[in-house]
Amino acid sequence: MTPRVTVLGAGPAGIAAAYRLSRGKARAEVFERAPVAGGNSTSFQIDGIWCDYGSHRFHPVADPHVIGDVEALLGPDLLLQPRHGRIRLGGRWIHFPLKLQDALLKLPPAFAASLIGDMAGRKFRKMSTGPRSFSSVLYDGLGPTISENFYFPYVRKLWGLDPDKLAVTLAERRVSGSSIGKILARMMRMIPGLRGRTTGRFYYPKKGFGQISNAMVEAAEGQGAVFRFGADIVRIEREGNRVTAIVTREDGAEVRHAADQVYSTIPLTTVVRLMDPPPPPEVIAAAKAIRFRGMILVYLILGTKRFTEYDAHYFPELSIPISRMSEPKNYSSASGPADRTILCAELPCDPGEKWWDMSDEELGRHYCDWLGNLGLPVKVPVIRTETRRIAHAYPVYDLDYQRHFETVDNWLSTLDGFLSFGRQGLFAHDNTHHAFAMAYAAADVLTPDGKIDRAAWAAHRREFEHHRVED
Repeated sequence: MTPRVTVLGAGPAGIAAAYRLSRGKARAEVFERAPVAGGNSTSFQIDGIWCDYGSHRFHPVADPHVIGDVEALLGPDLLLQPRHGRIRLGGRWIHFPLKLQDALLKLPPAFAASLIGDMAGRKFRKMSTGPRSFSSVLYDGLGPTISENFYFPYVRKLWGLDPDKLAVTLAERRVSGSSIGKILARMMRMIPGLRGRTTGRFYYPKKGFGQISNAMVEAAEGQGAVFRFGADIVRIEREGNRVTAIVTREDGAEVRHAADQVYSTIPLTTVVRLMDPPPPPEVIAAAKAIRFRGMILVYLILGTKRFTEYDAHYFPELSIPISRMSEPKNYSSASGPADRTILCAELPCDPGEKWWDMSDEELGRHYCDWLGNLGLPVKVPVIRTETRRIAHAYPVYDLDYQRHFETVDNWLSTLDGFLSFGRQGLFAHDNTHHAFAMAYAAADVLTPDGKIDRAAWAAHRREFEHHRVED
């Protein structure tokens, strides 16, 4: 008999798992609390313009099988776009991704001189001797100039913590150029004649990033998968060390859904809270200590065809609270309405902080002030401001996270009939293509009799540790 797999969450990992499983591996049933698929990778329209939850790209470094499936699902709607962003360093704009000629001509002279000094003096620089952290790894590898002028203020903004309070894991997964030599090598690969077809480019669908999720859901349903949206999960039932079912509330009544396997892509902290009977006290305490960073997405709707030529702007300086700004129309080369465009700001912020409870109008006024201070004054009509709030935007890799995560993860790994994966399920700061790769691996380790090949899953887990975030 074909195994029954219940999938919790219809974000990228849950959708991809259902898609892969329903290719003859299992009967997949997906439960999602939201009314639509995609999670933070869905798209929506504002005034006829497709918008994402921040800046999203599908990166060409994805596993070839994953890219092959996405290309087959979207066909000509999957565009290969040139990256055309910029980053503000020392009061100047530099192209991002970094280009060698741009860095040579536009870096502030003092910054460039200090950077050259870091390169020349690296072998004489005293290395950190204490416990390794984000700050020590960056300082040793990149030197003080890039660390103090770019990475350190940027992570303070993103995670709300000082760099020496962040775990080394963040540096390993978040910083692809861990030495000046690697950064220079990346810039060299951007030189025309040296770069490949996809270097400095990204995949993006015509109808927003969420078109990938929608196409995959449609294909999964065509293969027999079932998606239940608006599902309120109230319990995950277990008998001893075996998870046996989930319970949802529908029309005021509880409904039990038995399964051979429960595949969870929801936050592992939520999983601990939903377990019945509850986990041991130390697991509950560890789950409560795990933190996620929130974010407000501020959409400024402007009465003009285009605000800038750039797809994204990056703001590492602490003088401006937002970390990144994107202009959705520039991602898909969409014509869209000729009389308006949208600027999406990513404002790292936790519930309870001052920005979180501000009205859309107030945030819009601050947004315009910030842009004016950066030399990007908003001189066109502001039609209105809309916002979206995400409570679980980024996992917080503080110095204690590893201990707490392992306590929860080790206990969950003892459960038969249960597998946790994806960005939220493994507390992983990853891209969407990484989530797809995890989901494909989770589907592949399901055996014909409905069991999990734990040795194969452990091997995949080791592979996941090498995932590196692409900006």
